[in-house]
Amino acid sequence: MTYRVEKHATLQRMPLRQPLVLGGLAAANIGVAFLYQWYVLVTIGPGTATDALFAGMTVPQLVLAVVSMSLTHVLVPLLGGEAPDRSRHDAWAFFTLVGSAFAALAALLGITASYWVPVTVPGFSKDAQDLTVYLTRVQLVGMVFTALTGVQSAVYHARQSFVWVEMSPLLTGAAGLGALVFLIPAYGVEAVAWVTTIRLAAQVVLLMPGMGAWIRPDLTSQSVRTVWKRIKPLLLGTAYYKTDPLVDRFLLSSAASGSLSLFYFAQQLYGAGTAVLGRAIVTPLVPTLSVLHKARNRTAFRAAYHRALWQVGIPAIAGLVVVALFGKPLLSLIVGHGTVTSANIDQLWRIMLGLGGAFMGGAMASVTASSFYARTDTRYPTRLGIITYTLYIPIKVASYQLGGVMALAISASAFYLVNMIMQYIRLERGE
Repeated sequence: MTYRVEKHATLQRMPLRQPLVLGGLAAANIGVAFLYQWYVLVTIGPGTATDALFAGMTVPQLVLAVVSMSLTHVLVPLLGGEAPDRSRHDAWAFFTLVGSAFAALAALLGITASYWVPVTVPGFSKDAQDLTVYLTRVQLVGMVFTALTGVQSAVYHARQSFVWVEMSPLLTGAAGLGALVFLIPAYGVEAVAWVTTIRLAAQVVLLMPGMGAWIRPDLTSQSVRTVWKRIKPLLLGTAYYKTDPLVDRFLLSSAASGSLSLFYFAQQLYGAGTAVLGRAIVTPLVPTLSVLHKARNRTAFRAAYHRALWQVGIPAIAGLVVVALFGKPLLSLIVGHGTVTSANIDQLWRIMLGLGGAFMGGAMASVTASSFYARTDTRYPTRLGIITYTLYIPIKVASYQLGGVMALAISASAFYLVNMIMQYIRLERGE
């Protein structure tokens, strides 16, 4: 245990190089992802095709948020500090289990997609629903590769190795973006779905060296049982409150054509900022907090997450100020090209203003939630999410019915801010 604390102290004394490198790589990754969305938006334009594309992403992303991300939160603290041989056994066990489970789930959802997808977008026309079904099936394949990447990333993070996890999607993303430039003019949104799926498969290949040499996985090990015990509260809870995007798509399917695409694009813009902050600040924080928790050093644990809150919160607030003061001209400069109209820009800016609280609350909640996960407490964030989301659903629906897309965005901000504040209060009480 002494070694672990000393190792953490060494990390604490490291210069700011690691956060800067990770932040730079994350920013580059987000830049490529943004160019994906930007090229689709300005080439195809906000409308039925892009609405179908983004709606088709909803369920695969929902399943990943429920299972893959929850698994990552549990895996990193568990694998952190393990002996190399034990870590390799566990890594292959989780890789096998997750891959098999997601492949089976993707097959089931793909076969039945023609039944359940139209229910999620009732406001779409029949042709738009059929296109959404097809695009959903393609992206369900990509869901399997993303789940495997989640396991691989957790293995790297537990070993305090972060750079290649950020470099690999940058390489595959740049290659995929080049493919889009050639394929979208001929194949439209179908090219976007297929290129994304192939890119995710390539990322799994690039991350394979971190798994170590193949070893027959022990699927009944104590580590597997421990992960299942810790992940059950997350699975049961997040399966409920992570349906938030599904409710958004359901409501926005009845909005004017292109509104769903603009709402999704606004979320992606803020998601880009959250991802940069998360990968630069929060990702390295989790294994560090895990070590401090195992060492029972509550003072250093509290200081570490306080520092991370400031490091995340200040840039988030600065970003909101920029959006409020200069958002419209910046958006015009960035996406006001091709088929995007000035009315689209105005609506996008107003949506971003409404979602500002969701950006700040979500970014800071990534610190508070990770602090709970680092101390192996998956129950409180889950219970809190269930309670607040139960209260939030009728508010969300009523907001949309009364105030449309803008009111929906504001209600989302309130939801994220409340959850972040409640988590922070609990942490401060030391419960």
